[in-house]
Amino acid sequence: MIRYVVDASVVVKWFLPEDHTESARRLLHDGLELFSPDLVRAEFGNVMWKRWRRGDLSAEAVDAALRSLGRLPLRIEPSESLMGIAWNVARLYDRSFYDGLYAALAERAGCPLVTADRRVYNTLRESNLSERPIWIEDVNPA
Repeated sequence: MIRYVVDASVVVKWFLPEDHTESARRLLHDGLELFSPDLVRAEFGNVMWKRWRRGDLSAEAVDAALRSLGRLPLRIEPSESLMGIAWNVARLYDRSFYDGLYAALAERAGCPLVTADRRVYNTLRESNLSERPIWIEDVNPA
């Protein structure tokens, strides 16, 4: 089974039409094991809230998306055991601690981090982490 860590930039695209949405949705098929740290729920909820505040989404659409998130084939991992690696990523590569949690999970799980966040991708691809990120358009899950 192919395994990937996906960050919130990918998860949001499963629900909202944006650039790279089709590439993100290709990850939602059998034969892939997808992981995210528990932080993904808060990040996802915050993006939905921002879209609601701007008037892009109805409250009902946000409610439905929040309920649907739990039904996706996404294994949520606790962040507690990732904190040390996340801190090192944040400190050494000048990324947020949040980004460090995704990189730490990829490192621990021994699989790539898939992202649609260009800053995360550019920073981490030059890192010495054993599991380099994959740009969302470069994922070929088949």
